[in-house]
Amino acid sequence: MRKQIHVGGMMAMLFAAAPVFAQAPASAAPPAAAVSPEEAQFLKSSEEFIRKLFAWGPAFQVKLGPLAPSASADFYSVPLQVSFNGQSDSGVIYISKDGKTLLRGEMFPTDADPFAETRAKEHPGGNPSKGPADARVTVVEFSDFQCPHCRQLYGAMRTFEPKYPQIRVVFKDFPITSIHPWAMTAALGARCAYMQSPDAFWTVHNLIFENQEVISAANVWEKLLEYAGAASLDKDAFKACLASPEAQKAVDANIADGKALQVGSTPTVFVNGRPVIGGDPNTLQQYIEYELGAQGTPAAAQHAPAAKPKPKP
Repeated sequence: MRKQIHVGGMMAMLFAAAPVFAQAPASAAPPAAAVSPEEAQFLKSSEEFIRKLFAWGPAFQVKLGPLAPSASADFYSVPLQVSFNGQSDSGVIYISKDGKTLLRGEMFPTDADPFAETRAKEHPGGNPSKGPADARVTVVEFSDFQCPHCRQLYGAMRTFEPKYPQIRVVFKDFPITSIHPWAMTAALGARCAYMQSPDAFWTVHNLIFENQEVISAANVWEKLLEYAGAASLDKDAFKACLASPEAQKAVDANIADGKALQVGSTPTVFVNGRPVIGGDPNTLQQYIEYELGAQGTPAAAQHAPAAKPKPKP
């Protein structure tokens, strides 16, 4: 299930009793261009219907368009933005070129891999990872060290990761600083651990999550130095790294990747490009099992102990 697009509490108001719109990709809002009279009338008629459909009265500001090609030759892809009381929300709808049909949700060409574009935007290289580099299944996690749900996922992953030693798990930072005041500092500390010793990253990563409730904005630096010592890192180099532009650049790059993938909450996990918003462990396991089985070998057989050869008579 895709993440609902929302700003504050607007989702219940704006999209009540309606499926969520697919989020508009970054490229869906090009600079404004001249609109022909025909297109203007098309958009006006479509807006009238949308306002009726969602009960958006005059107090709602609606911006629709420009028209763009979609996966179906018979439909336009149409960015939609709605604002109310200083808050806004956006998405994409599809309108048939004759103006008679409106679709909400997502449209996929059936002759292409629906997750190929997502995988191309994940950029797992240069980030902490576990498992074979050539794994056929890659799990990319966008996480925030101060996020309680990320801590829950951390516990779940420690339980079921041993079942799938053949998969690759990649950690990417996505600190949400607007609500988590020490998340960015923790991300920088974990990144500095990785830069000094990739294996040490996981020690620091684990210690942060396991001690999440005792870390605060006031003591996060002290705690990170403590965890760096536990990981046998050079503390002087670690301190210098925390203030380095290299560490900040690496974290910022991960945040940019997350935004390009329309990550808006943590944890958000991708299994070979399949999004799992919230990182539900059962869904993760389902997707991993599917991906392993879809590639030719039943998943259970791939992580089952090898059978011992029978002695010859």
